[in-house]
Amino acid sequence: MRIDPGTVVTLQYELRNADGEPLEEEDARLAYLHGGFGGIFPKVEEALEGKDVDHEVSITLEPKDAFGEYDADLLRVEPRNLFPETLEVGMQFEGVPGVGGSDEATRIYTVTDIAADKVVVDANHPYAGERLWFKCVVREVRRASPEEIAAGHAREDGPLEALRLAP
Repeated sequence: MRIDPGTVVTLQYELRNADGEPLEEEDARLAYLHGGFGGIFPKVEEALEGKDVDHEVSITLEPKDAFGEYDADLLRVEPRNLFPETLEVGMQFEGVPGVGGSDEATRIYTVTDIAADKVVVDANHPYAGERLWFKCVVREVRRASPEEIAAGHAREDGPLEALRLAP
């Protein structure tokens, strides 16, 4: 079966940074709903259009085609007392403590540094600003169910959970 809009595509993939270092586990897999539903990078989806099982794609993704450019405005320094007592680098929070009523309040921020009285949080994707290399092999193509199309993503109760790579 060809990859066309309304199909669920299962890929085995590699994701590496510009230095060739792997960013995901080896032989990672994902299933996505093809046809502009946002389950995979648009440039990869375009390269897969019309292909079939066992087709391989290797593509370089500029930041704009992957997780976007790094946005320094998404880096915040907040007072330590606005966070829980137990706090570690890598913890994530929705919104920024002390900020409400704006679009920023719905972002996911990751703690990147902790000082005695300040905490640095960053809402950029960890790979923002990076050129990436994406290589994949098509492992399965099937017609999407009406429920999957209505939901806008591949079913999550199947053998592979749908992963969202796009920001």
